[in-house]
Amino acid sequence: MDLNALADFTLVATHGGFGRASRAGRRSKATLSRRVADLEEQLGVRLLERGTQGLVLTEAGQRLLDRTTGPLQELAEAAEAVREGTAAVAGPLRVAAPTLFAQLAMGQLAADFQRLHPAVTLDVVAEDRLVDLVEEQFDIAIRPNPRPDTALVGRAFARDRLVVVAAPGHPRPAAAPGPAPVPALVNAFNAGDTWALDDGALTLAPQPVLRLSSLLMLRDAALAGAGVTLVPESIVWGHLARGELVRWGAVPGREVALWVLHTSRRLASPKVRAFVDFVAARYAGGPLQLPG
Repeated sequence: MDLNALADFTLVATHGGFGRASRAGRRSKATLSRRVADLEEQLGVRLLERGTQGLVLTEAGQRLLDRTTGPLQELAEAAEAVREGTAAVAGPLRVAAPTLFAQLAMGQLAADFQRLHPAVTLDVVAEDRLVDLVEEQFDIAIRPNPRPDTALVGRAFARDRLVVVAAPGHPRPAAAPGPAPVPALVNAFNAGDTWALDDGALTLAPQPVLRLSSLLMLRDAALAGAGVTLVPESIVWGHLARGELVRWGAVPGREVALWVLHTSRRLASPKVRAFVDFVAARYAGGPLQLPG
C-alpha cells in the first residue's frame, strides 16, 4: 500500500473534502483526488462518496480511517523524533587518529571538545593503519597526506615537515661537494641514503648508530646526544625553542598535511560537523605543534 496515498486519504477524510484538505495540507486538489483514486483502485473498494453536504466516508472508508489514523500519527511522530535527534550535537562519536597524534594531542582535544559539547561521547582509537570508516563504524579519521578518495571528504587542518636535529654541541659537518657522513638515529620512517637540507649547502649521509621503532624514541635519543635524527618538527619545536636541540635544516619534499576526514559529502551529522569545525579552528591550517 502506498503510504503517501494513505496519508492523503486520511487528510481528505479528516477535513471532509478535497478543498479543505488542499488548504490544510498545502497540496493541490488534483493531486489529492488522484491519490485517493489510486488507493481505491489498489484496495478495490470505494472509500469516499460525494453526498449533498460534501464527501462522505463509505463503510470501508470509515474502517480504513479508524485503523490507520493512529499508526500514521506514530509514523509522523517517529520522523519528527529522528529529525530532532539528528539536529542535536549529541551521541557517540568514534574517531581514528595516528598513534603519535593521538598520544600527544587527542587527550587535550577530546577534553576540550567534550566541554563544548557535553552530550557527545567521544571514542578515540589510536591507529596507524588506514581504517575503513564504514566497515569499522568510525565517524571520523585523522590522517597525514591522505590519498585521494572519492568516498571521503574533509579538511587539511595543520601542516608539518621533517627536520634534522641534534643536541647542542654535536659537530655539524662543513659544506662539502658530496654527502657528509653523520652518526644517525634512524627507523623505517627516516632511513634513507641521504638527507638533503633545504639550504642547499649540505647533504648528510646517515650512518645508523641506533635503530629505534618510534619517533618519540628518536627524539629522546637525540636529546641525550646519541646522534643526529630526522623527525617531524611538531614533536621537537618546544625543545628547539628551549635550546635543548639544534635544527640543522629541513628536508624539502617531505612536508605533511594533516587532514580530518569523514564519509558523507551530504547530510553529515551535526556532531561530525562540530568536530571537524573544532579541529580546524584549533589549528587553523598552521604548523602542527604537539606537546613535549
